[in-house]
Amino acid sequence: MLQNIFASSAALFSFILSYSQGIDSTKKLADTTTAKTPPPVTITGSVDGYYRYNFNAPSGKTNNYTSFTNSQSSFELGMASLRADHSFGKVGATADLGFGRRAEEFSYNDFGHQTLFAVKQLFVTFQASGKIKFTMGKWGTHIGYEVVDAYANRNYSMDYMFSYGPFFHTGIKADITLSSTTALMVGIANPTDFSTTTSGTKVAIAQFSTSTKDGKWKFYLNYQGYGGGSRDDSTLSPYYILYKSLNQFDLVINGTVSSKFSIGFNGTIQSVNSSTLDKSASWWGSALYLNLDPSSKIGFTLRGEYFSDKDGVKINPVDPAQVPGLNVFDLTLTGLFKPAANLTIMPELRLDNGSKNFFYKSDNTYTKSTVSALLAAVYHF
Repeated sequence: MLQNIFASSAALFSFILSYSQGIDSTKKLADTTTAKTPPPVTITGSVDGYYRYNFNAPSGKTNNYTSFTNSQSSFELGMASLRADHSFGKVGATADLGFGRRAEEFSYNDFGHQTLFAVKQLFVTFQASGKIKFTMGKWGTHIGYEVVDAYANRNYSMDYMFSYGPFFHTGIKADITLSSTTALMVGIANPTDFSTTTSGTKVAIAQFSTSTKDGKWKFYLNYQGYGGGSRDDSTLSPYYILYKSLNQFDLVINGTVSSKFSIGFNGTIQSVNSSTLDKSASWWGSALYLNLDPSSKIGFTLRGEYFSDKDGVKINPVDPAQVPGLNVFDLTLTGLFKPAANLTIMPELRLDNGSKNFFYKSDNTYTKSTVSALLAAVYHF
């Protein structure tokens, strides 16, 4: 009898042990499966719209020479943007799509490839090591202070440096971490602002960035350039000239003075060797951003920019009888009011003043100065 009880107990113990091992094996299998399951895709996006009124513009004119706000006395759609980010292990990918005026002007060189108009950014990344990451595809430029997405800027209208500097690059780059505060980016890309091209010319790009140990001051020295072209070539796009050579240096500084006040600075200079202009030519600009945030729901930004294009590389006066080349100063005051989560209302007042008769007057004559008012709504999720 005792033997039977012992044998039964041993059998029961063996069953429990094997069952426990089975549960443990299942748990291990589940843990392994979970570990190998990719994380979910992160979805973000934004929408924006605006109304702009220029106080000098006659009927049919806008008095606007910068990107994204070329309208007069009209409610306008800015851009609907949708971005998907995903990473798994050392590999990641981003698809950033935009629809509207901003997206079309951003990808202005993609005529003939209408589906590319909507592609703001599209790239894959590979983290080769803890200090080196490679990126291939199309991404927003590293040059300049302002960006295409309205929610990421503190002024709604754009400055001249953004409008006439690069928008994006399509190519390959390497981001190299040098220390906890310093990094280097180097890469090679298609001619600036081209998602696709038949040109053999490629552009070298680079960025050196550093900051103070507390992170309150950040510095970015940026570059793009190429050489060796045999002639100016405008056959790539009706809006673009590929010069024989081009070099651009750009500096961005961000500084946090206090919890309520910060500043930004952008300075850039671009020189080209141009047979079209029959000379070497250049343009340059600088802008200062003063940011005041009295509370989490109220902010103000004052932007002052000086843009010099005396060689006529980028801007031509409205009067064809005038010789190209001028300087322009713009002063923009923008309010940022956040009545609800993720929504920003941006009233804006802007003065543009040129060194020549650059803008239209209401009687269709010309004047050096013009004033615009703008009201924008921006939502980000």
